Amino acid sequence: MSTPATAEQSSASLPRINDPAPDFEAKTSQGPLKLSDLKGKWVVLFSHPADFTPVCTTEFVEFARRSDEFKQRNAQLVGLSIDSVTAHIAWIRNMEQHFGVKIDFPVIADLDTKVAQKYGLIHPAASETATVRAVFIIDDKQKIRALVYYPMTCGRNIDEIVRALDALQTADENA
Repeated sequence: MSTPATAEQSSASLPRINDPAPDFEAKTSQGPLKLSDLKGKWVVLFSHPADFTPVCTTEFVEFARRSDEFKQRNAQLVGLSIDSVTAHIAWIRNMEQHFGVKIDFPVIADLDTKVAQKYGLIHPAASETATVRAVFIIDDKQKIRALVYYPMTCGRNIDEIVRALDALQTADENA
Protein backbone atom coordinates (compact mmCIF):
# COMPACT_ATOMS: atom_id res chain seq x y z
CA MET A 1 0.00 0.00 0.00
CA SER A 2 1.40 3.38 -0.93
CA THR A 3 1.47 6.32 1.41
CA PRO A 4 -0.76 9.29 0.69
CA ALA A 5 0.92 12.35 -0.77
CA THR A 6 1.58 15.19 1.60
CA ALA A 7 -0.28 18.46 1.11
CA GLU A 8 2.92 19.94 -0.33
CA GLN A 9 3.31 17.10 -2.85
CA SER A 10 -0.34 17.25 -3.89
CA SER A 11 -0.47 21.00 -4.36
CA ALA A 12 2.86 21.21 -6.18
CA SER A 13 1.29 19.90 -9.39
CA LEU A 14 -1.95 21.89 -9.19
CA PRO A 15 -2.13 24.71 -11.71
CA ARG A 16 -3.32 27.96 -10.19
CA ILE A 17 -5.65 30.77 -11.18
CA ASN A 18 -4.08 32.97 -13.89
CA ASP A 19 -1.40 30.36 -14.68
CA PRO A 20 -1.09 29.38 -18.32
CA ALA A 21 -3.19 26.27 -18.87
CA PRO A 22 -0.89 23.29 -19.40
CA ASP A 23 -1.04 22.36 -23.07
CA PHE A 24 -1.70 18.77 -23.98
CA GLU A 25 -2.27 16.52 -26.93
CA ALA A 26 -4.69 13.68 -26.27
CA LYS A 27 -6.89 11.07 -27.87
CA THR A 28 -10.59 11.80 -27.46
CA SER A 29 -13.95 10.37 -28.38
CA GLN A 30 -13.80 12.74 -31.38
CA GLY A 31 -10.19 12.19 -32.43
CA PRO A 32 -6.93 13.92 -31.45
CA LEU A 33 -7.15 17.18 -29.52
CA LYS A 34 -4.57 19.78 -28.53
CA LEU A 35 -5.57 22.40 -26.02
CA SER A 36 -3.60 24.97 -28.03
CA ASP A 37 -5.91 24.31 -31.01
CA LEU A 38 -8.74 25.81 -28.93
CA LYS A 39 -7.01 29.17 -28.40
CA GLY A 40 -9.57 31.92 -28.99
CA LYS A 41 -12.31 29.90 -27.25
CA TRP A 42 -13.02 29.51 -23.60
CA VAL A 43 -12.63 25.91 -22.46
CA VAL A 44 -14.46 24.14 -19.67
CA LEU A 45 -12.25 21.13 -18.94
CA PHE A 46 -13.91 18.74 -16.52
CA SER A 47 -12.71 15.41 -15.20
CA HIS A 48 -14.72 12.48 -13.94
CA PRO A 49 -13.59 9.33 -12.09
CA ALA A 50 -15.06 6.68 -14.41
CA ASP A 51 -17.43 6.05 -17.29
CA PHE A 52 -20.72 4.23 -16.66
CA THR A 53 -21.03 5.44 -13.06
CA PRO A 54 -24.21 7.11 -11.74
CA VAL A 55 -22.86 10.52 -10.69
CA CYS A 56 -20.70 10.91 -13.81
CA THR A 57 -23.62 9.93 -16.02
CA THR A 58 -25.97 12.51 -14.50
CA GLU A 59 -23.33 15.21 -14.92
CA PHE A 60 -22.61 14.32 -18.55
CA VAL A 61 -26.31 14.25 -19.37
CA GLU A 62 -26.69 17.73 -17.90
CA PHE A 63 -23.60 19.06 -19.71
CA ALA A 64 -25.09 17.64 -22.94
CA ARG A 65 -28.47 19.27 -22.28
CA ARG A 66 -26.75 22.61 -21.64
CA SER A 67 -24.15 22.34 -24.43
CA ASP A 68 -25.72 25.13 -26.49
CA GLU A 69 -25.44 27.51 -23.52
CA PHE A 70 -21.69 26.94 -23.46
CA LYS A 71 -21.43 27.36 -27.24
CA GLN A 72 -23.29 30.69 -26.99
CA ARG A 73 -20.56 31.79 -24.58
CA ASN A 74 -17.78 30.76 -27.00
CA ALA A 75 -16.89 27.93 -24.61
CA GLN A 76 -15.85 24.41 -25.58
CA LEU A 77 -16.72 21.61 -23.18
CA VAL A 78 -14.02 18.93 -22.84
CA GLY A 79 -14.48 15.89 -20.59
CA LEU A 80 -11.64 13.74 -19.25
CA SER A 81 -11.11 10.44 -17.48
CA ILE A 82 -8.59 7.64 -17.60
CA ASP A 83 -11.02 5.37 -19.45
CA SER A 84 -10.33 4.37 -23.08
CA VAL A 85 -11.77 5.92 -26.24
CA THR A 86 -13.73 2.68 -26.76
CA ALA A 87 -15.24 2.93 -23.27
CA HIS A 88 -16.05 6.63 -23.79
CA ILE A 89 -17.84 5.93 -27.07
CA ALA A 90 -19.84 3.04 -25.60
CA TRP A 91 -20.82 5.21 -22.62
CA ILE A 92 -21.75 8.16 -24.86
CA ARG A 93 -23.97 5.90 -27.00
CA ASN A 94 -25.57 4.51 -23.85
CA MET A 95 -26.37 8.00 -22.53
CA GLU A 96 -27.67 9.16 -25.91
CA GLN A 97 -29.99 6.13 -26.12
CA HIS A 98 -31.26 6.20 -22.55
CA PHE A 99 -31.47 9.94 -21.92
CA GLY A 100 -32.22 11.35 -25.38
CA VAL A 101 -29.24 13.72 -25.37
CA LYS A 102 -26.41 14.31 -27.83
CA ILE A 103 -22.91 14.34 -26.34
CA ASP A 104 -21.38 16.73 -28.85
CA PHE A 105 -18.15 17.51 -27.00
CA PRO A 106 -14.92 15.50 -26.87
CA VAL A 107 -14.01 13.26 -23.94
CA ILE A 108 -10.29 12.74 -23.39
CA ALA A 109 -9.10 9.16 -22.96
CA ASP A 110 -6.20 9.73 -20.57
CA LEU A 111 -5.06 6.14 -20.10
CA ASP A 112 -1.46 7.18 -19.41
CA THR A 113 -2.67 9.96 -17.02
CA LYS A 114 -0.44 12.55 -18.75
CA VAL A 115 -3.18 15.19 -18.87
CA ALA A 116 -4.43 14.29 -15.39
CA GLN A 117 -0.91 14.73 -14.01
CA LYS A 118 -0.55 18.18 -15.65
CA TYR A 119 -3.80 19.32 -14.05
CA GLY A 120 -3.32 17.66 -10.65
CA LEU A 121 -6.31 15.35 -11.10
CA ILE A 122 -4.90 12.22 -9.45
CA HIS A 123 -5.13 12.57 -5.68
CA PRO A 124 -3.53 9.51 -4.07
CA ALA A 125 -5.53 9.88 -0.87
CA ALA A 126 -8.72 9.56 -2.99
CA SER A 127 -7.52 7.04 -5.60
CA GLU A 128 -4.27 5.92 -7.17
CA THR A 129 -5.85 5.50 -10.60
CA ALA A 130 -9.07 7.51 -10.97
CA THR A 131 -9.25 11.24 -11.49
CA VAL A 132 -11.03 13.38 -8.94
CA ARG A 133 -13.99 15.42 -10.10
CA ALA A 134 -12.65 18.85 -11.16
CA VAL A 135 -13.52 21.78 -13.42
CA PHE A 136 -11.06 24.16 -15.03
CA ILE A 137 -12.38 27.26 -16.76
CA ILE A 138 -9.70 28.33 -19.22
CA ASP A 139 -10.05 31.65 -21.01
CA ASP A 140 -9.63 32.40 -24.69
CA LYS A 141 -5.94 33.26 -24.11
CA GLN A 142 -5.43 29.87 -22.43
CA LYS A 143 -5.07 31.10 -18.88
CA ILE A 144 -6.72 29.22 -16.05
CA ARG A 145 -9.37 31.53 -14.66
CA ALA A 146 -11.19 29.25 -12.22
CA LEU A 147 -10.83 25.77 -10.85
CA VAL A 148 -13.01 23.70 -8.61
CA TYR A 149 -12.24 20.29 -7.12
CA TYR A 150 -14.90 17.95 -5.77
CA PRO A 151 -14.66 14.56 -4.07
CA MET A 152 -15.47 11.62 -6.34
CA THR A 153 -18.81 11.09 -4.61
CA CYS A 154 -20.13 14.64 -5.07
CA GLY A 155 -21.70 15.75 -8.35
CA ARG A 156 -21.25 19.21 -9.82
CA ASN A 157 -23.87 21.89 -10.24
CA ILE A 158 -23.85 22.92 -13.91
CA ASP A 159 -25.70 26.17 -13.06
CA GLU A 160 -22.69 27.20 -10.98
CA ILE A 161 -20.26 26.44 -13.81
CA VAL A 162 -22.33 28.56 -16.23
CA ARG A 163 -22.56 31.33 -13.59
CA ALA A 164 -18.79 31.33 -13.06
CA LEU A 165 -18.16 31.42 -16.82
CA ASP A 166 -20.59 34.35 -17.17
CA ALA A 167 -18.95 36.20 -14.28
CA LEU A 168 -15.45 35.78 -15.71
CA GLN A 169 -16.51 36.85 -19.20
CA THR A 170 -18.44 39.85 -17.81
CA ALA A 171 -15.42 40.91 -15.75
CA ASP A 172 -13.23 40.75 -18.87
CA GLU A 173 -15.70 42.77 -20.92
CA ASN A 174 -15.81 45.47 -18.25
CA ALA A 175 -12.13 45.57 -17.34
